[in-house]
Amino acid sequence: MPIATVNPANGETLKTYDALSAEEIEHRLATAEAAFRTHRTTSFAERAQLLHRAADLLEGDAQDIARVMTTEMGKPVKQARAEAAKCAKAMRWYADHAEKLLADEEGDTADAQDSGASRVLVRYRPLGPVLAVMPWNFPLWQVIRFAAPALMAGNVGLLKHASNVPQTALYLEDLFRRAGYPEGCFQTLLIGSGAVEDILRDPRVKAATLTGSEPAGRAVASVAGDEVKKTVLELGGSDPYVVMPSADVERAAQVAVTARVQNNGQSCIAAKRFIVHTDVFDAFAERFTAGMKALTVGDPLDENTDVGPLSTEQGRGDLEELVDDAVESGATVLCGGERPDGSGWYYPPTVLADITPEMRIHLEEAFGPVATLYRAADLDEAVAIANDTPFGLSSNVWTRDEAEIDRFVRDLEAGGVYVNGMTASHPAFPFGGVKRSGYGRELSGHGIREFCNITTVWHGA
Repeated sequence: MPIATVNPANGETLKTYDALSAEEIEHRLATAEAAFRTHRTTSFAERAQLLHRAADLLEGDAQDIARVMTTEMGKPVKQARAEAAKCAKAMRWYADHAEKLLADEEGDTADAQDSGASRVLVRYRPLGPVLAVMPWNFPLWQVIRFAAPALMAGNVGLLKHASNVPQTALYLEDLFRRAGYPEGCFQTLLIGSGAVEDILRDPRVKAATLTGSEPAGRAVASVAGDEVKKTVLELGGSDPYVVMPSADVERAAQVAVTARVQNNGQSCIAAKRFIVHTDVFDAFAERFTAGMKALTVGDPLDENTDVGPLSTEQGRGDLEELVDDAVESGATVLCGGERPDGSGWYYPPTVLADITPEMRIHLEEAFGPVATLYRAADLDEAVAIANDTPFGLSSNVWTRDEAEIDRFVRDLEAGGVYVNGMTASHPAFPFGGVKRSGYGRELSGHGIREFCNITTVWHGA
């Protein structure tokens, strides 16, 4: 893929960029290593001051950078502004909490004495330059949720962003520069995916984090494993959204629409498979389908638009293939299902029922505004359908029955269980998945410690 801004609303190429040369990459790696030697010695107060300044600047830039994001990847501009605000919030949260999250941990006195020590403590020390391979769907948020904790921990960042959001990628480097971070603390690398392996193998790069597709995660994990370097992977998701008879069905259906089409349906944590108890299936399906039909599809720069175009022509083609395969195999189209006429990579909000395991969409992630409906006879079948996926990022359950809640929390194979609400990330809570959705955690104290050297400090008696 060329490094370029291509407006998904009309297919127009607006800007193209040359990839960094080998010499330029080498210079940036050397700069990162030098920056780390200094940044690692700064105090939490100094780091917090810089991150707060970056958050202030981002808030001031929100209107402009929102339009850039929308032009590059198609999300409704009102959602792009909300993304910028969320990033500023997360930056401030880490600026205010990092020192406590990474404070020395005193070991138990009796255990220390048993080991022959007068004192034992655990200290969190930064690793060094961390390579971040990030996707286009939340072009600010995906980066900030790595960068804010990494910088507060004393690490420095190297960003390889998706090739279709180069302006957003360059903005992020400029943001941290304007905030006062020394040269090399955060750098954007305009490179193709083919250059990632050599950078990851470079001994100056100490770890990597990737959010993206399963194949991309496998590639990065394989190289990092060969080099014995720490990685955190957040990959695909096909999250279940379970509705039981005791639920507020009208509210569940209303929230389900947002949960499915947020970010034009291009979100790893979007609810994708709607598993509804047979007693309330018809009522939910009617309300949910009506809500999907009522959405406004159009120019993402229009404030009234609910769903914009998919980010790439290939992405729309992949989604169409999944829908066509399901329909050919017997799925019922309750709404949508056909590409609209005109320019741009639009696809309508679509609801498919009568899904069977033989259909590709049953096991593959639908990355766009397409929902699949399943009928469950009871709690056991709901759990079985929910877990019948190679992914395990998050999950949503709607029920007022405490016993059912306990069962879902115990048995759902996912990194999160959201009860009577939709999945959403927050800086204070860990985020990540199991199975082929990846490993490791972002956000919260768990996330900031992922790229730390957890050091045992033992003092002899």
